[in-house]
Amino acid sequence: MPTAYLNIGSNKGNSLALIGQAVALIEHLCNTCARCSQVVKSAPWGYESENEYLNLGMAIDTDLDAHALLDALQAIEQSLSPTPHRDSQGNYIDREIDIDIVAINTMVIDTPRLMLPHPRMHLREFVLQPMCELAPKWQHPLLGLTAMQLLEQLRQSDAK
Repeated sequence: MPTAYLNIGSNKGNSLALIGQAVALIEHLCNTCARCSQVVKSAPWGYESENEYLNLGMAIDTDLDAHALLDALQAIEQSLSPTPHRDSQGNYIDREIDIDIVAINTMVIDTPRLMLPHPRMHLREFVLQPMCELAPKWQHPLLGLTAMQLLEQLRQSDAK
């Protein structure tokens, strides 16, 4: 059974409670217990806000295909917070819950609705840090680097 790696983030409302609700709903959806990372705090990525994000990585075994999983996760997002993730100009805004599929094993998908692995995962420490906790030897199928190597590379480039 494939393992899906997810990232759940929140920077609005009761973030810890919302993330906990998302985890419970995803576990119910997949009818199994997930492995979860520690919570990682981060500044918003791609826009300015005073509200810090809480992020959690999640590894869950699922027999759902990638697009069915995406549909189910988007339904969970909507059930927890029906407010949009972007403003009227298409810019990111604060959000109560955001659930991203980071990877499903080493599957590569490139469709208009879904790209796997997540196309910006290697640029986001708040995604890589939990991924390293859950699956440090997971290897990016396009970049050829493990989660640990991707995190190391990102930290080195940020230090310059």
